[in-house]
Amino acid sequence: MIKEVKFRFEDLNVYKKALDFVDMVYRVSENFPNVERYGLSSQFCRASVSIALNIAEGSSDTNKQFSRFLQIALDSVNECVVCATVAERQGYISEEINNQLRVKLAELSKMITGLQKYLRNKKELKPKTLKS
Repeated sequence: MIKEVKFRFEDLNVYKKALDFVDMVYRVSENFPNVERYGLSSQFCRASVSIALNIAEGSSDTNKQFSRFLQIALDSVNECVVCATVAERQGYISEEINNQLRVKLAELSKMITGLQKYLRNKKELKPKTLKS
């Protein structure tokens, strides 16, 4: 039996939700026209992945640094809102799909800002000093 290797950030609900959003964006962008392969489709996918990447990257740092990475993730959430809006305006996705994406983005935004608030209120753990 193979032992599962798992990282701490993989237990964060916000990370799991971010991955679910990535899956949704990849499915939706498959229907974009070929002309958008290196344009909007690529940008939308990269911005969605950036949310999960920044959550993972910041999770192993100090609370202050983690909060900074979460802010970058939040910026990527906002970027995804624009990508979804442009996709709808160009007729690549329906209003219904845009609304579904926006619901997921609003949820991610709330979770990220909630985690930032938690980190601001949490005391940093001080490393124990070594006695010589």
